[in-house]
Amino acid sequence: MEEYILTCCSTADREKEFFEQRNIPYVCFHLNFKGKEYLDDLGETITSADFYKAMHEGEMPLTSQVNVDDFIHFFDPFLKEGKDILHVSLSSGISGTYNSANIAKEQLLEQYPNRKIVIVDSLGASSGYGLLMEYLADLKAEGKSLAELYDWVQNNKLKIHHWFFSTDLTSYKRGGRISSAAAIVGGILSICPLMNMDNEGRLILRKKIRTKRKAIEEIVQTMLTHVENGENYTGKCAICHSDCLEDAKKVADLVVEKLPQLKGKISINNIGTVIGAHTGPGTVALFFMGDERSA
Repeated sequence: MEEYILTCCSTADREKEFFEQRNIPYVCFHLNFKGKEYLDDLGETITSADFYKAMHEGEMPLTSQVNVDDFIHFFDPFLKEGKDILHVSLSSGISGTYNSANIAKEQLLEQYPNRKIVIVDSLGASSGYGLLMEYLADLKAEGKSLAELYDWVQNNKLKIHHWFFSTDLTSYKRGGRISSAAAIVGGILSICPLMNMDNEGRLILRKKIRTKRKAIEEIVQTMLTHVENGENYTGKCAICHSDCLEDAKKVADLVVEKLPQLKGKISINNIGTVIGAHTGPGTVALFFMGDERSA
């Protein structure tokens, strides 16, 4: 029987227990928080509550990607055990981690010429990336081969939709995604930008919506427009949030109202420290399987 391991980055934003239960090892991004270096270890060192509390108080964490040496040390033990690797990386549209993984692959294959290391660009992030990993873990559990998983992910990764809105524009202003003037006007008018990831895995502003209530309605309506099988959707659905659980629950409730077959099937997760360092508090994201992202 073919032996291979399915791996990803910590930025897939699912709970540590999920990765342990599905046997998905993950490589950790890096975080500079309050002047100290940490690993993005899914809440073990820094809890979401402490992280976002500090951001509310003005802390500005910095992140750095998984580098080539990190990947070499991460992959090497599996190769020594005689296992091939299918690694799914954070979107190349927002990070250089995919390139680092490929450089590490080429170096390691010189040492392990009989092994296979397959690197996939998820073109996704956060719990949308995590949702993709869940689909792949299901296929692996069914006994599918590495090649079959690779074919599936290449054919389906652009069908994972990533939609999100934010009620706090501070971090978007700091990251240069919106201007200072736009952030000020947005705050005064209670504007919530509705964004998604395009077919190149980049963050794109799609609409400017006044009030959080309307943003919640719009994000669910957008799901109805794109979701696989419309109101009869029975696939996977995930929501994540950055210190705004009640808003995430409101989105989940409205999703269930519009797509009743999803009752009890929606996972709600925290946006992790790395993605959260860029979104800041107040972001809610909705992920599901739908039509193919074409722009």
